[in-house]
Amino acid sequence: MRKLGSVKPRKQRKLAYNAPAHIRHAMLAAPLSPELRQKYNTRSLPVRRGDTVRILRGDFAGTEGKVRNVDTKKLRLHIEGVTRETAEGKSSFIPVHSSKVMITKLNLDDKWRREVLESRFGGVPSEDKGSTVKDDVSKPVETGITKEA
Repeated sequence: MRKLGSVKPRKQRKLAYNAPAHIRHAMLAAPLSPELRQKYNTRSLPVRRGDTVRILRGDFAGTEGKVRNVDTKKLRLHIEGVTRETAEGKSSFIPVHSSKVMITKLNLDDKWRREVLESRFGGVPSEDKGSTVKDDVSKPVETGITKEA
């Protein structure tokens, strides 16, 4: 069987740095919180501006804030409240990698993102239980096949 890709770190870095935009977008995925995971029946989604995330690792672990900017070139996020003071006295964002955060609230302003969630979920999520609204399965379906026993 043919092995796909390489496990060499040098080649992995090269692939990440030279990746096209549609693959970079997928590289910026982060896991969903347990509540969102149950509600939308998906484990992770690409982070977008306006999402609320909680930082899980590093000096700012436990900090929650809105994503202000997604840097697809450097594969980093800028989050409100995660800043440092520069030598000039200005405030600048500290870039955070998407693997170190968890999405706690989704920004659903974009209709395409809603459609992705609905297609992954298999229906429109119900607000009360996290179940889907589908056709009634109690009705028999006419298939044209007769049972001969």
